[in-house]
Amino acid sequence: MSEHRCGTIGLVGRPNTGKSSLLNRLIGQKLSIVSRKPQTTRHLLSGILTLPGCQYVFVDSPGVPSEPKNVLHRALNRRATEAARDVDVAVFVVEATRFTPEDRAALGRIPEGQKVVAAVNKIDLVKKPSDLIPFLDRLAKSHPFLAVVPVSARTGRNIPELLRVLREALPEGPAAYPEDQITDRDERFFAAELLREKIFEQLGQELPYRCEVVIDSFKQEGRLRRIEATILVERESQKAIVLGTKGERLKRMASAARRDMEKLFGGKVYLGTWIKVRKAWTDDVRVLRQLGYE
Repeated sequence: MSEHRCGTIGLVGRPNTGKSSLLNRLIGQKLSIVSRKPQTTRHLLSGILTLPGCQYVFVDSPGVPSEPKNVLHRALNRRATEAARDVDVAVFVVEATRFTPEDRAALGRIPEGQKVVAAVNKIDLVKKPSDLIPFLDRLAKSHPFLAVVPVSARTGRNIPELLRVLREALPEGPAAYPEDQITDRDERFFAAELLREKIFEQLGQELPYRCEVVIDSFKQEGRLRRIEATILVERESQKAIVLGTKGERLKRMASAARRDMEKLFGGKVYLGTWIKVRKAWTDDVRVLRQLGYE
């Protein structure tokens, strides 16, 4: 019988290739927030999958912006590099039939000598299967990958094959976490992330990147979780947009986030939300350090 295996696996790649969706599919539960806007992920998040004979510790990472525009972007780039460097295996997530200069730059940030598996995501969107084969061939020649595995995070296609390939690449060793643990983050973290997800879903293209969520208070009162959260923005005009007419947009986002929290936490949630202007916080090292980015 083969030895038990356990190790860390970094999910890396350019923005919007579906890394967070892939993590959620691999774990079988929504852990990482998802939106159609690139660079939604800002924090390193571990998702733990324990199967007979193997424990996989997946690390979701921010998408790597090709041209960092501020201090926050540079911090996200460092986190993406950490996710590729400080793991046993890196999974380079690329979109089926698309290999852009941004993809090549993200691949180039993976340290030389690191074990890398390519996960070609979104194969369910490829209209002609014949288009996929030459793309896989070209990708395989671009880097010494351990394997190139076409997958669909949306449908789950070929996920078992990806897990098989990763298992073979992981080191032998005992499980690092209890069998029933699925993440290294606490409820406070997920409360902030779920509210931030609604901001990305409901606001325009640029504004979500100027917003951050801070959990001011998280208290358990019997079966009720009482949560107070502040949304940081950079200008008064942004505050007005987040609020919406008579505060309706903020109420809508908070209600949607609260419902998701109740589903994830398995209990009632009270969510109080506030908006605070912190000028140019995305370029303020002191603020970013307080938020855990520096």
